[in-house]
Amino acid sequence: MKILVVGAKGFIAKNLVATLENIISGKDKSYHIPEDMVLYLYSREMGKEALRKFCRDCGFVFYLAGVNRPVNPHEYMEGNVELLKFILDGLRSYNNRCPIMYASSVQADMDNEYGRSKKEGERLLLEYSKKAGVPVYVYRLANVFGKWSRPNYNSAVATFCYNLARDLPIWVDDPEKEITLVYIDDVVRELVELLRANNIKDIKNPLTMRRTYTVRLNRIVGLIEEFKISRGNKQISNMVPESFEQRLYSTYLSFLPEDKLKHPYAMNNDQRGSFTELFRTNERGQISVIITRPGITRGEHWHHTKNEKFVVVSGSGLIRLRRIDSSQVWDFPVSGKKIEAVDIPPGYTHSIKNIGSDDLVTIVWANENFEEERPDTYFMKVEEGGKQ
Repeated sequence: MKILVVGAKGFIAKNLVATLENIISGKDKSYHIPEDMVLYLYSREMGKEALRKFCRDCGFVFYLAGVNRPVNPHEYMEGNVELLKFILDGLRSYNNRCPIMYASSVQADMDNEYGRSKKEGERLLLEYSKKAGVPVYVYRLANVFGKWSRPNYNSAVATFCYNLARDLPIWVDDPEKEITLVYIDDVVRELVELLRANNIKDIKNPLTMRRTYTVRLNRIVGLIEEFKISRGNKQISNMVPESFEQRLYSTYLSFLPEDKLKHPYAMNNDQRGSFTELFRTNERGQISVIITRPGITRGEHWHHTKNEKFVVVSGSGLIRLRRIDSSQVWDFPVSGKKIEAVDIPPGYTHSIKNIGSDDLVTIVWANENFEEERPDTYFMKVEEGGKQ
């Protein structure tokens, strides 16, 4: 199948093309559609002669072109309608009855130049579909957000992410205003799935995306500010898969300046090695890394409620545990050559010793964050037997 993507340099198109290229190359097999596709990518600077050739033998059209902020209002009709007319005329001239997906907007019913131009594009397509008997998919898209969107152009989320990541000011006229958003990966997934359903004739147009998010502007800004702070305090919010918070966080990270992608941690160093807290969560505890020098033993303490998992990723060590009311000591040799987790239950005093010649590196997960006021940590030697 030959697929024509119109507006190939735009935000949605770039994400769609990246996914289609992964399908064609066999890197992404999650969509279950044929990989024998050829992409025709069209952008305005290529000229209309190239576009007419694409119209001759394309098997599906994704019309993702559009003008959002022209210098002159009349450019809305030129950019959003005239190019569509040219494509429809080209398809007619070659008797090409391939399906068409058209990116309209929720503003199509609004009384503004942009909305009227999108509405006219919808009318042209629906009329064409009725006369030619081919399926068209007219999607009225809400505010689309995600990686590669353009700040200070057509996406408030992109502007917020871009500016806050660079310590630039933002302006929110009505913080309580709710906007409806759709995530770019959801858009792409639904569009790609059209390639399997392009023989459907009875389509109820216009269409909307299956998954949307309705969020207040002050909530969006507040979350992005939390994401920014979290890179310093190591606090990671609970992010339910496919939740708005998870997708907004991914979007925010995509706007970080490259020179800010790396950020330091405060390492607590002493003669034993170092202890560095990596991440904290309110819901799923804390992750840290311990570096222990050769011959050094760390730990020798127990907890009432806190429990931990020790995972050695480099070097050789010995983890020892003893229930505090018992003399039985349990030894667990560990090594970065075989990644294993050792659970440290409450009520067991425990230690870890570097028995190798190189530094011992251990990842530690604790089910709760360390708080100095309530450390729940009590010194006791593992090798001391008997009841305490």
